[in-house]
Amino acid sequence: YYLHLGENAAIALVSPVLDLINYNAWSHSMLTTLSAKNKIKFIDGSIQKCASNHPLHAAWRRCNNIVVSWLVHLVSPSISRSILWMDNARDIWKDLKS
Repeated sequence: YYLHLGENAAIALVSPVLDLINYNAWSHSMLTTLSAKNKIKFIDGSIQKCASNHPLHAAWRRCNNIVVSWLVHLVSPSISRSILWMDNARDIWKDLKS
């Protein structure tokens, strides 16, 4: 698990944000961007949450949290209210897809 210095919660990864009618275009842009940043595994299920006592748990949590932050900030306000308190990027991605 690795965070590059340029990966922070304030960057806008895609435009426009997700709304009620643009899921397909938005998700394609997000998948492309997350793949380029080597973070797609946090939403596709191939990286599972580490146990809290696992040596890599803190690193997993940092990377997961940045992806969660990107997802929350790249959706419309009405959508963000439904995911704001979720803390797992995979769960948020599945929720947005449904």
